[in-house]
Amino acid sequence: MIKEENEKRLANLKNIVLNLPDKPGSYQFYDKDHTIIYVGKAKSLKNRVSSYFHKEVDRFKTKVLVSKIWDISYTVVNSEEDALLLENSLIKKYNPRYNVLLKDGKTYPSICVTKEHFPRIFKTRTINKKYGTYYGPYSHISSMYAILELINKLYKPRTCKFTMTKEGIAEGKYKSCLEYHIHNCNAPCIGKQSYEDYQANIAQAREILKGNTREISKMLFEEMQEKAAELKFEEAEAIKRKYLMIENFCAKSEVVSQTINDVDVFTIVDDDEKKNAYINYIHVKNGTINQSFTYEYKRKLDESDEELLITAITEIRNNFHSTAKEIIVPFEMEWKIKDASFFIPQRGDKKHLLDLSEMNGKQYKFDRLKQAEKLNPEQKQTRLMKELQEKLKLEKLPYHIECFDNSNISGSDAVAGCVVFKGMKPSKKDYRKYNIKTVVGPDDYASMQEVVYRRYHRMIEEGTPLPDLIITDGGKGQMDVVRKVIEYDLGLTIPIAGLAKDNRHRTNELLFGFPPQTIGIEIKSELFRVLTQIQDEVHRYAITFHREKRSKNALHSELDDIKGIGPKTKEALIKQYKSVKKIKEQDLSELSNIIGQAKAEIIYNYFHE
Repeated sequence: MIKEENEKRLANLKNIVLNLPDKPGSYQFYDKDHTIIYVGKAKSLKNRVSSYFHKEVDRFKTKVLVSKIWDISYTVVNSEEDALLLENSLIKKYNPRYNVLLKDGKTYPSICVTKEHFPRIFKTRTINKKYGTYYGPYSHISSMYAILELINKLYKPRTCKFTMTKEGIAEGKYKSCLEYHIHNCNAPCIGKQSYEDYQANIAQAREILKGNTREISKMLFEEMQEKAAELKFEEAEAIKRKYLMIENFCAKSEVVSQTINDVDVFTIVDDDEKKNAYINYIHVKNGTINQSFTYEYKRKLDESDEELLITAITEIRNNFHSTAKEIIVPFEMEWKIKDASFFIPQRGDKKHLLDLSEMNGKQYKFDRLKQAEKLNPEQKQTRLMKELQEKLKLEKLPYHIECFDNSNISGSDAVAGCVVFKGMKPSKKDYRKYNIKTVVGPDDYASMQEVVYRRYHRMIEEGTPLPDLIITDGGKGQMDVVRKVIEYDLGLTIPIAGLAKDNRHRTNELLFGFPPQTIGIEIKSELFRVLTQIQDEVHRYAITFHREKRSKNALHSELDDIKGIGPKTKEALIKQYKSVKKIKEQDLSELSNIIGQAKAEIIYNYFHE
């Protein structure tokens, strides 16, 4: 776009903005092809739309949106509630590119009630609203199957996929299937069940899917009483069976409080990168939770939690035809909802509901994260590194982590090991073993000091990349030793953490900082489990090296120290004389008969010098 054309575009837009009314309504932005790219709502159209064209707008995505706008239209309404509803309907109609997107939830199944002549009810992961009404998605699969089982037992909806018509049934085009003969279907296909009766069952099934089980239960109880009064005992017994099924199902629902009659609960949980948000909706009727769904929304313009939540509340309440007069939310809402009021509970049953809703949102987020990490394992490693970076407040992502451990028995055969993790995975080609050279006796601090100095002094000389984090297998003492070497002896700035054990020798805390402080990480968390895996790995590596060295020394013979004597000569002498002591006692001629003159002289001279 040339400069003159852009200036002309902006002048035209500012002229439109200057003439906008100071009234509530919805506004629409169009691109160069006159396609709607954004739909918004406003209490004051003039103030809201003009804010997009202020010089101090600092959101990058908003600047991109403004650069795409070529025209603006608007619709004035009577109230802010009407502005919310109008925005919601326009977004559904035009699906603008820059508006918040409700993700379709294909990862989790929903329940579909088709729009056929004789509707079917089944679970699906594909959402296409042309074919039916969808309820869900269900993050708890067992809950979905429980509802489907109840509906199938109560109303026996057909499971066949025939394109069934009224005319086809009248002409006898269809035949009953096995489901009819095993009493799982009432065979509307051959006229065994009337269209009116089938539709009445589907209507009741819809109410159950909406969560209105108490109303259905009450209705069935009244119908049962009427049939009994009319002495239609068989029909009353059939209704009683349905009534008991629903009562049994309702008994498993969580009873919150009989004083809470009709309430909607909404909470929002952001993902780690604030790109998506998970909004949980709980509906309580007659003191019982009868609906709980979590929806995933994708941010397009860095919308705030309040902007996202008010959009979701309008859409979700509209989808479920909710008429609850009270809406429980986690924070103050600037907007208002028609015929309903917002409430932020601080304690009691309603606060319990808010906490429960937030817990469901977090669980949904965790489930989605786990599914994504199964498809892309590197995502999990990145998440753990970011979590560790945040906990320790590190400048860099701790991609390269090194951990040290010593091993000796009363100072003998002292060794140390260094393991390297890159991207939270072991990099075994970078592991290093160290024989302790300068320390006499069992001194773990001095051994650690020697090994750390040798390790990083050599890396500096070779120009090898240094680690982003050092972890010591020990508490404050080991950390202080490592810090002295790193900062004072080598002049480096590498973050140092320590994994400390309790009196039962179990790792129970992560230490960091100077002086070292305990970092608040849940012991059962995934991050703490990975850190203890690093600790276990360095311990295994050092112990294995120590055992190898100890075994080698145990098999060491004085003959191994004699230059010019190889394994075969050693084997021949041991076979003949059984011990080094006996070999020492032999004269030169005896040794010559076994291994020859030259080698006999080497051994004889070694023992008799």
